[in-house]
Amino acid sequence: MSSIRFKVLSYNIHKGFSSGNLKFTLRQIKQSIQQIQPDLVCLQEILGYHEHHKKHFPQHPHFSQPEYLAEGLWPHLTYGKNAVYPKGHHGNAILSRYSIQFWENQDISLNSLERRGMLHSILKIPKLATPLHIICIHLGLFETDRNYQINTLCDRIRATIPNNEPLLVAGDFNDWRKVASAALLNEVGLTEAFLEFQGSHAKTFPVWLPALSLDRIYYRGLKLENAICLKDAPWSKLSDHAPLFCEFLISKNKTI
Repeated sequence: MSSIRFKVLSYNIHKGFSSGNLKFTLRQIKQSIQQIQPDLVCLQEILGYHEHHKKHFPQHPHFSQPEYLAEGLWPHLTYGKNAVYPKGHHGNAILSRYSIQFWENQDISLNSLERRGMLHSILKIPKLATPLHIICIHLGLFETDRNYQINTLCDRIRATIPNNEPLLVAGDFNDWRKVASAALLNEVGLTEAFLEFQGSHAKTFPVWLPALSLDRIYYRGLKLENAICLKDAPWSKLSDHAPLFCEFLISKNKTI
């Protein structure tokens, strides 16, 4: 076999609550993700700690949400703390079947009210000649902020990721006007998976009637095999976003 198949899920879990914060759904989120068994999970709006939730929701784990979701299937994880408040903090997380050689969380916030970050991890996959780079990201609500954050993402890619090493960038881009993909393709050669596979960005928000294409999976140096937006049951009742699921092939000897 000359290639390795690699499954990726990107998901804004809304801190473990359904749309409108009507129901605490973290246990169902864990079960649903485990059923499709991705090799890599990129999560946004995930709680590292919250004092209130531990006291008021019996199903809330006594350890962090990244640790809880990773338990039993993903032995390696990184968590990037972005928003900090008196009762806790949340950010982005990466769960991986494969060992993480390096990680760094970069603050890309532009104001104190909307804390954002991008979490960069480097994975070592057995029999793969080069490392695999993963960036889990959550961009701001305002277009001027997003433009700055996309430029910052491009700067990081150019400065830290060689062109011959495969790269995935996944997360909540809040890019309802669909302008990020052209910039990322032109500046750093990133292709958006659903735009490539289906001809349009996946509609992921709100999950009960998806109308906006906010979530994305971009790639470089891999071969896209499949791209699915998981917006039906059980996903339609777990968060306010629908998750994205993709399958890729990575050449063992060189990037594709």
